[in-house]
Amino acid sequence: QPELGKPMRNCYSLPGPDFTYGMYMHKRDGGVPEAIGHWDAVKAKAHPRKRVMPRDFVAMGRAAVDEGCTKAREFALYYGYMDIRCKDKGILRYGGKAPPGMTFGKPPRPPTPFFDIMQHRYKELWMEEQRARTRVQHTVKKKVGIIGEVRENRTTFLRTHPLPVKEESFWHLRRFEKVQDLHNPSPDQRQLSGPLQA
Repeated sequence: QPELGKPMRNCYSLPGPDFTYGMYMHKRDGGVPEAIGHWDAVKAKAHPRKRVMPRDFVAMGRAAVDEGCTKAREFALYYGYMDIRCKDKGILRYGGKAPPGMTFGKPPRPPTPFFDIMQHRYKELWMEEQRARTRVQHTVKKKVGIIGEVRENRTTFLRTHPLPVKEESFWHLRRFEKVQDLHNPSPDQRQLSGPLQA
């Protein structure tokens, strides 16, 4: 039976009152006084041996083509003579030194002149461009008007170059070739029919 006003006890035996729960940290075991009074510095590990990068065959192939190599034997000789390695892109990621003269980021854009903005200089430049464009269009229209050249379209082309007339075909089916023409009879048919009666 559980005790009155208390939860049921489990069947595990707990450690004594001197037991501390959690993980013991060797480096940060001094608590607040040690954190305030001492700086927790970590000793730098010794750098491993420099990694040997694989050969960059793409760069070597380009250089060989620039030198004039065209055959497989020439490429093989060039590869034996020239040794270009891939660049280690993770050199800065793993604590390596930056190469001299390297600048991070991108350069800022040149500043806009403040006086040009206040004096509406950009509006004036745009207006001058529009005026020059209008002048050019006006001179082109004048030249076209003086010469009298009219832009040719399909209608004007067909007026000057009419389509050839289709020749009428007099071909008929064989069964209609021996039919007598009643409207325009031949002279033989007229004699057979006799004089016309009024």
